[in-house]
Amino acid sequence: MYFAIFEHPAGGYKKIFETCEELAEPLPATVTGRIPSFLKGSLLRLGPGLFEIGDEPFYHLFDGQALMHKFDFKNGQVTYHRKFIKTDAYVRAITEKRVVITEFGTFAYPDPCKNIFSRFFSYFKGVEVTDNCLVNVYPIGEDFYAVTETNFITKVNTDTLETLKKVDMCNYVNINGVTAHPHIERDGTVYNIGNCMGKGATLAYNIVKIPPTQKDKSDPIEKSKVVVQFPSAERFKPSYVHSFGMSDNYFVFVETPVKINLLKFLSAWSIRGSNYMDCFESNEAQGTLFHIARKYPGEYINDKFKGAPIGMFHHINTYEDQGFIVVDLCAWKGIEFVYNYLWLANLRANWDEVKKAAMMAPQPEVRRYVIPLDIHKEEQGKNLVSLPYTTATAVMHADGMIWLEPEVLFSGPRQAFEFPQINYKRFGGKNYSYAYGLGLNHFIPDRICKLNVKTKETWVWQEPDSYPSEPLFVQTPDGVDEDDGVLLTIVVAPGSQRPGYLLILNAKDLSEIARAEVECSMPVTFHGMYKP
Repeated sequence: MYFAIFEHPAGGYKKIFETCEELAEPLPATVTGRIPSFLKGSLLRLGPGLFEIGDEPFYHLFDGQALMHKFDFKNGQVTYHRKFIKTDAYVRAITEKRVVITEFGTFAYPDPCKNIFSRFFSYFKGVEVTDNCLVNVYPIGEDFYAVTETNFITKVNTDTLETLKKVDMCNYVNINGVTAHPHIERDGTVYNIGNCMGKGATLAYNIVKIPPTQKDKSDPIEKSKVVVQFPSAERFKPSYVHSFGMSDNYFVFVETPVKINLLKFLSAWSIRGSNYMDCFESNEAQGTLFHIARKYPGEYINDKFKGAPIGMFHHINTYEDQGFIVVDLCAWKGIEFVYNYLWLANLRANWDEVKKAAMMAPQPEVRRYVIPLDIHKEEQGKNLVSLPYTTATAVMHADGMIWLEPEVLFSGPRQAFEFPQINYKRFGGKNYSYAYGLGLNHFIPDRICKLNVKTKETWVWQEPDSYPSEPLFVQTPDGVDEDDGVLLTIVVAPGSQRPGYLLILNAKDLSEIARAEVECSMPVTFHGMYKP
């Protein structure tokens, strides 16, 4: 079935892009239904919560200052708490009542009180990179970090939501930044990817490994190391990287045609008043490159895999089967950068304008690519994929390059299946059946979806004028089936008496189990985790 397309003429979605206050103490929630007894920890979520400083607005969805949300479960009761993360970007902005550090789409003007000479010299001290960690939170060892995509990660106390310390990953590994989407193994080992300066002053991408909790209680971050390096297609223009794939034995890095022009970034930054968004461009000729590397030992595999140009933020899952790597991801067709459509002015427009803008944007699609591991050079022109259950193909060209065509797992015009989640603990890196996602309707999040990647069957939860967030899967302790569990999501329903709530859905059929409503509205959140 196709997803039902709700209309939103009342524009209630504008509320999720509004500033809110932090809370002095947790609020009790009103529960309807029954909270499953195995939910005993916290749901942690991150997103922007402050969208302007004084009369200076932030312009892009990824610019608002980081706000951490927490729903706590205890004896069938639920409380809600939230606090701003006291990053340098936030504290200095609040202190100086202006935007002090340039964000993704908002330029920080120099302090007007400084004279021209001190301003001139500060231009040459290098770019002040934001530490506004509004994208995700994840564990490293016994600690928890709020993160964005720069080199700074911020340690937080997930019980009190206090900000503990800022950590610069550049102090430990050769990296310019790391993604907000690491892979975490069962023992707590963390893998992440970021671009770096490689051999001979050319760009590359490093996979970084952070070990699990140390016996001597030392900080695992201090033992971070690079395990493998992927080459960059262009010497001074790395691709924008938001996530990567990892199976039991392989890393998969998808190098899209959306590029960061580093020379523009470094030269024009301070003088011209640019922001990060000004430094993106697209290289249509490159297409999309698929790189693979062995995990043990970390070793790049030099075969060339290529597909038509896509934009891509989120991998769903990656696994090996009968000599192939299966790569499922959320794609956006073409070369245009989807973030061009996520300016707050676009997202806060009236519904007809929102729809009109989305008509111009790249089309979303859930895709499956299959990469053959065993390649015989003589098999030119023949489909190398022999897995019986997919129509994805891989064909060798005369120059040895292997062209990948995907199988489409889900497609609905201007209806994205995004922010994907799976039963990661049991099926991350393994052959799996179910993905859960946030449904974007012309970029507005208005439903929760489930997709069977084997049969393409879909399920939907949706209510009028309700705006959910990424669904997180929590398995039932004695669950047998892959989808024995619940989904946790935060829903904003601006017209309601209690306009924000935690929703608990049965992961099997997306039927409602319970909701815990609070008397305050909530802004948009991106990613998060369930902490048992």
